[in-house]
Amino acid sequence: MTKADIVNKISKKTGIDKNTTLEFVESFMKIVKNSLIEGENVYLRGFGSFVLKERAKKIARNISINKSMIIEAHNIPAFKPSKIFLGRVKKENPILNK
Repeated sequence: MTKADIVNKISKKTGIDKNTTLEFVESFMKIVKNSLIEGENVYLRGFGSFVLKERAKKIARNISINKSMIIEAHNIPAFKPSKIFLGRVKKENPILNK
């Protein structure tokens, strides 16, 4: 599903025109991104959380020049689904139920 698909579904379900819906979706994504950039997690009850995960400092190898390099500790954005959401996906998705 793409952003355009999401906008179309929300627009049909709410009766709000697509341009307004697109502005809403874009605003939501911008707020989530800015919150994470500022170090603030976003919690959506019943859906999940957009959180920052810290990656530890590590040594990596550039195989093309056969040289080691240090990757400093850094944060990455991650999504953690709620237990309810995760349970429904696992229960209703036959691919995951093997």
